[in-house]
Amino acid sequence: MDPVIVVGAGPVGLALSLALAAQDVPSVLLDEDPAKDETRPARTVVLREDTAALVERLGCKALLHEGVRWSGWRSMRRRQLVRELRLGADSPDADSPDGGPLPAPLHLPQHVLTRGLRDAVAAHKLVRVAPYSRIDTLKQDPTGVTVHTREPNPTWWRGSYLVGCDGARSTVRKLLDIRFPGRTAVERHAVAALRTDLPWPGQAVLHRLPPWRTGGAEVTARPLPDGAWRLDWLLPPRGELVTPDALITRVRDTLAGWCGETPPYELLDTGVYTLHHRLALRWRVDRAFLAGDAAHLLGALGTQGLDEGLRDAENLAWKLAQAWHHGASDVLLDSYQAERRAAVAARLRAADQSLPILRGGGGLRTLVPGSARGHDSLLTDGHLGCGPLGAPPSYSHSPLAPPRSEAHTSVGTPPGAPVTDVRVTAPDGTTVRLRERLGQGHLLVVLVAPGTGVWDRRHWMTAGVMPRLVAAVDAMPVKGELLVTESYPGASAHTVLLIRPDGHLVASFGGVRPQELFAAADATRGGAARTSVRSDRTADVN
Repeated sequence: MDPVIVVGAGPVGLALSLALAAQDVPSVLLDEDPAKDETRPARTVVLREDTAALVERLGCKALLHEGVRWSGWRSMRRRQLVRELRLGADSPDADSPDGGPLPAPLHLPQHVLTRGLRDAVAAHKLVRVAPYSRIDTLKQDPTGVTVHTREPNPTWWRGSYLVGCDGARSTVRKLLDIRFPGRTAVERHAVAALRTDLPWPGQAVLHRLPPWRTGGAEVTARPLPDGAWRLDWLLPPRGELVTPDALITRVRDTLAGWCGETPPYELLDTGVYTLHHRLALRWRVDRAFLAGDAAHLLGALGTQGLDEGLRDAENLAWKLAQAWHHGASDVLLDSYQAERRAAVAARLRAADQSLPILRGGGGLRTLVPGSARGHDSLLTDGHLGCGPLGAPPSYSHSPLAPPRSEAHTSVGTPPGAPVTDVRVTAPDGTTVRLRERLGQGHLLVVLVAPGTGVWDRRHWMTAGVMPRLVAAVDAMPVKGELLVTESYPGASAHTVLLIRPDGHLVASFGGVRPQELFAAADATRGGAARTSVRSDRTADVN
């Protein structure tokens, strides 16, 4: 079968090609302009726990040491400290949504992330990179996609599927005639990357209404590697031209406000960023898909557009892998839009509902009690990846969700939500974190069996419920890997978890239930492969 064509070699396109390669699917990566990977210290990304784990699985483990995991979160208003949280696995905090530890976001320059992903792609034989390839024609038929790239390398390319990861001005989206409605200039920020010493090493800082003249409504400071920081000042929606002199004044006033006097600093980079909120009306047209900024734009109130783009790539990769290797029903391929578009729409809706409260001078703001601390909680959610503004999505209403039956039991993870990263053991004795087994193109079946740490693994296949479970996994309509864990939150002994390749829980069963396990696995693949693409419409766009 022809490779998958990935248009756009930014972080999302690179991650998608690597995720496909991890599941033995070849891809052609059309890179419009490799020279766009400029070094900009002020252009950074924040990765949450799940997306940082994805980047690590894709072959960029060393890259994670080139970023900074925040040790804490400090929120201030005027001259008062509103909240201080400790972050990281060893720092439980009662303000966490579940009372447990708050994961520490990973902060690094975007060019560092892109470089690491490019290095991983260069080492993978299943990914072919075509530099200086900008498409101008896209044709579809019942068996594949054909695109043409223009000068300087005019070429016709043939693929089984195509994914447009070509950014906010996506050519793919335009060729597919997909509308991209939304709001323009939701927020504007002046940004500076600098190297200096602040009073809170390793902590991210949010300061609302700082008590100095040039502080504006809000300023944040987020640590970067090598003693650097990224500072963001919220600007009025329109107007206020930020000159270099005005930005230097903001830097000096802000450092003096925090440190008592302006400390020595080295200015590395500056910029002014305007954030937009947009959502493509369709994410799939036959064999063509959209992902990342081509499908959505967000970023206000600390939300992270790249986080969502990486989740797009992880969600779509295993579905395309199923289609590429075995064929797929439209239910499976349509589920990408149903799950991911709904998740991003919910994020945008939460941001749009919060913006009048946090930024407006009336309206909803006057109806919300709790004022300063309640507003601070909303912003903290967005920056730390919690609540409606930031938490990893749950696909509880997915078209791939199996009907609930009496065999299903409840655990600490609701169906459709990301699973907890417990330690698991394979029958060969390999013990790893659960997330390390994701993204390999098959379902995971996890048996909760307390005491397995002392089992003699030579007898695993004949012990307890294992023989029946092994047979049930072998009989599933899609490939599954059997794992065992000592415990899982909210699960009793002999609970069986069925997990998707992207780490979302399909269902949990009270014991070994072969028939129900088969039905849940069949639902997860969208049923039998009736057709690999809609045949009622062929796109031919020039």
